[in-house]
Amino acid sequence: MNHLPQLSQSIPNELVDYINDHILPQYDAFDKAHQRQHALSVIHNSLEMAEQKAINSSMALVIAAYHDLGLCNGRERHHIDSGAILLADGKLRTWFTEEELVTMQEAIEDHRASNNHEPRTIYGKIVAEADRLIDGDVTLRRTVQFGLSHHPELGKEEQFKRFLHHLNEKYAEGGYLKLWIEPSQNAQRLADLRAIIADPVAVRQAFEKIYKEETEK
Repeated sequence: MNHLPQLSQSIPNELVDYINDHILPQYDAFDKAHQRQHALSVIHNSLEMAEQKAINSSMALVIAAYHDLGLCNGRERHHIDSGAILLADGKLRTWFTEEELVTMQEAIEDHRASNNHEPRTIYGKIVAEADRLIDGDVTLRRTVQFGLSHHPELGKEEQFKRFLHHLNEKYAEGGYLKLWIEPSQNAQRLADLRAIIADPVAVRQAFEKIYKEETEK
């Protein structure tokens, strides 16, 4: 499925249609690790947590839908640019107040894993947690895909070094990734991923398999 179904009654159908028709298609232009299925996964996870925490599901939906739109201007400031894109979208004022829009902007600004501060609100914590999408196979494949897409000039061994450096910098013990919502399925998944990263044989085998599949497509 490459679009959202009609969601709970608390979320206006017109808002869901706007996300489907005007927001999600923008992800089709991004790299493989950040295309429409990524956005849909972040939305799904965000809505689950919003229901558990009894917060505004419409706000959680829009935050998740817009969280990576700033990639159109590059990755470095994408969290800032994504928040600005949301705040500038006049159509959203059909459903949200200015105060709600600012809260949503701040949540998007706070979602980036490499940020050195805790998200300012529960909305920021939810989208940050939802964006982690920690699944060993998915995370490893997205890391390879990102390297091939953004650094096509690198040979296989250089790609492996970049792959290993990123995994250690972000996901290994002492890495910058933080989890903000408890309880979370991400905690056990992160532990499983760390076990792979810490095993030189396992992490090399994972890279070899994914690299072969991705370069032979």
